[in-house]
Amino acid sequence: MEAHTKQFRKRNAILTCLQGTDTHPSAEMVHEMLHHEHPDISLATVYRNLALFKQQGLIQSVATVRGIERFDANTEPHVHFICTGCDAVLDLHQISVPHLGEEVQQTSGCRVENCQLTFTGLCGKCQSI
Repeated sequence: MEAHTKQFRKRNAILTCLQGTDTHPSAEMVHEMLHHEHPDISLATVYRNLALFKQQGLIQSVATVRGIERFDANTEPHVHFICTGCDAVLDLHQISVPHLGEEVQQTSGCRVENCQLTFTGLCGKCQSI
């Protein structure tokens, strides 16, 4: 029974970690953030639970940045910006995307089930360097 409780404690910690950040972390970043509070958590546990959360629709994969998958607990349609200098993944909530899906459906006759709009370039910090 104790192992079962530990499993759910770690699973909840992983989801809470993702829900509590807007940095769009990788599995490795989540593992690092949780390691102090849960020293016995393995990277395999993090990967396994991220895959489960993705399958359940609780999180989404935002992008692969330099070969590493990044995650977001905000599954509502919104725009992202990926900095090619520092690898930051930023939310651009001020840009509205809900009408894009409707426009695509009207002009193409296709049914839109999901939309991810991502821009890439240099963030403000990297531009000033």
